[in-house]
Amino acid sequence: MQLYNNLSAKERAALIEEAGQERLTISFYKYAQIGNPELFRNHLFINWNELDVLGRIYVAHEGINAQLSIPAENFELFKAHLDSITFLENVRLNIAMEQDNLSFLKLKVKVRKKIVADGLVDETFDVTNKGIHVGAEKFNELIDDPDTILVDMRNHYESEIGHFKNAITPDVDTFRDSLDIIEKDLADHKEDKKLVMYCTGGIRCEKASAYYKHKGFKQVYQLEGGIIDYTRQVKNKKLENKFLGKNFVFDHRRSERITDDVIANCHQCGNPCDNHVNCANEACHLLFIQCEECAEKMHDCCSDSCKEVHELPFEEQKKLRKGKGASNKIFKKGRSEVLKFKN
Repeated sequence: MQLYNNLSAKERAALIEEAGQERLTISFYKYAQIGNPELFRNHLFINWNELDVLGRIYVAHEGINAQLSIPAENFELFKAHLDSITFLENVRLNIAMEQDNLSFLKLKVKVRKKIVADGLVDETFDVTNKGIHVGAEKFNELIDDPDTILVDMRNHYESEIGHFKNAITPDVDTFRDSLDIIEKDLADHKEDKKLVMYCTGGIRCEKASAYYKHKGFKQVYQLEGGIIDYTRQVKNKKLENKFLGKNFVFDHRRSERITDDVIANCHQCGNPCDNHVNCANEACHLLFIQCEECAEKMHDCCSDSCKEVHELPFEEQKKLRKGKGASNKIFKKGRSEVLKFKN
């Protein structure tokens, strides 16, 4: 039985457009003990492929982390399948506020060592001893408390385009980088302050809250469902929205607009802008912020050198890339030296 994709992203996009069906973008996670991740991975692929699920799903001995899209008409069947799996019954599903039928174009279910790369090797660390989950209303109360320290557990390129008011936004490239930095910076407040954390959908805070409790923090809280569910609750309950700007997401949409505030700037000209793009030079693919004017001027590229390559015939570009490893600039190089106004 085939347990992999047989269509390219371009072919899949054409089929989605032709079908004209509404798709839902969904994310969820769950920490659980999975004895045979490979077998579980295959089970998910077989069942979800039949439901036309597309997305990026990581499975490990410690649980599952899923970001996906599904035809709206198949949602109930998908939910029923999740509920048939003991540890996923009634799991919280974060449904995107802004839908895009092309948010994912392939189904990738991968077995990993961990569902979130945290770099932790402490055998005494118990991920199930987590912090207190709070909804939007309680979260708003907590972050108004002068005894609260609010921390963004995301990376610099995420918080750059949107974050909560008065949050600490660590200048880090990866989640693993932030854990020790935050502990060191807040070491004097393990006893007297409330440590309140948030991230995109909750999974990084789930791990981080348990880690900081393990490290001696006494009052640890996390935003239930992350920014995604906070936005939904604020809208449904008519609460004050304390988030500014956009929420970065890890699919083809790249972000969801939460408020009209533009808190970032174009990395090339410095004008207000919060649109992430990838450099059009396939050998680069750098993730950075670019306004429409610079996109037109630079032909969607991050630098003059990339622009020169991008303007070459396709076969010439392939020759230049031959023998070279894949670029790893997608999420780390918003700091590239070619960007004059990088963060």
